[in-house]
Amino acid sequence: MAFLQRFRSILPVSVRTVGIRYCSSGSPSTVDVEREDKICLIGINRPEVRNSVNPETAKQLQVAFCRFEEDPDLSVGIVYGKGGNFCAGWDLKNLAKQDPATIVDQIQLGPMGPTAMQFSKPVIGAMSGYAVAGGLELALICDLRVAEKSSIMGVFNRRFGVPLIDGCTVRLPKIIGLSRALDLILTGRPVDADEALSMGLVNRVVPDGQALNEAKKLAKLLTTFPDQTAMLGDRHSTLRNTYESQGFKEAMKYEFERGVGVLAKESVRGAGRFADGQGRKGSYDDFKSKL
Repeated sequence: MAFLQRFRSILPVSVRTVGIRYCSSGSPSTVDVEREDKICLIGINRPEVRNSVNPETAKQLQVAFCRFEEDPDLSVGIVYGKGGNFCAGWDLKNLAKQDPATIVDQIQLGPMGPTAMQFSKPVIGAMSGYAVAGGLELALICDLRVAEKSSIMGVFNRRFGVPLIDGCTVRLPKIIGLSRALDLILTGRPVDADEALSMGLVNRVVPDGQALNEAKKLAKLLTTFPDQTAMLGDRHSTLRNTYESQGFKEAMKYEFERGVGVLAKESVRGAGRFADGQGRKGSYDDFKSKL
């Protein structure tokens, strides 16, 4: 797989397994990985810093997701945070220690680790507590997101002059729409679980402490379908048509070319009806009477 080859040069050379805990040699494991039948559970384990991600944790997340992607016996991945928070984003205390002159050279992929990857299998996010800044970007790599009632989302890095470089500007507008995405990206305001559900940022809201269990139920459901090829094919088509089918210029050209033809056929007559008083002040009464 091309994207795996792209990242192999930056993965830890030595990876040890404890249970299935991945870390580079000599570093403590901050990512726990477990298998439950066909489900891969990937847990960020830095609760003392709300599971913020430092460079070593980013590498461990990258390893975990690459191994999930490569393993034919794993069908669904679940990413979650241990200790009450999903992920508070990039470890800003670590960032504050970096040399501004060399920091760009040090970041060879998004600071969160796996956010530049595209997966061939579904991934579910189980979100509790804070899922903010880079943590929100990590959640956006998931196909489905389950949020606990008290969870908080947002582009909190706005307050500290830290840009979005883990895919939020690509994924968020596709998921919730441009206007809502710009609201969150520009203001950096907090979003609670209910609002996130209403805008399509999450798919389920569950009581506190239940996100991981609900994510497991969803994962088990996906693994029970008899024809996985059909499901994965439909998933691939949906993602491709959302992210890759055409660029902005092509989309604008397509819209214009289709729209111009309609102008002559229908729009002039419609404008005439407006000029005659139909539909003024936002009224739909004339149209409802024909239903």
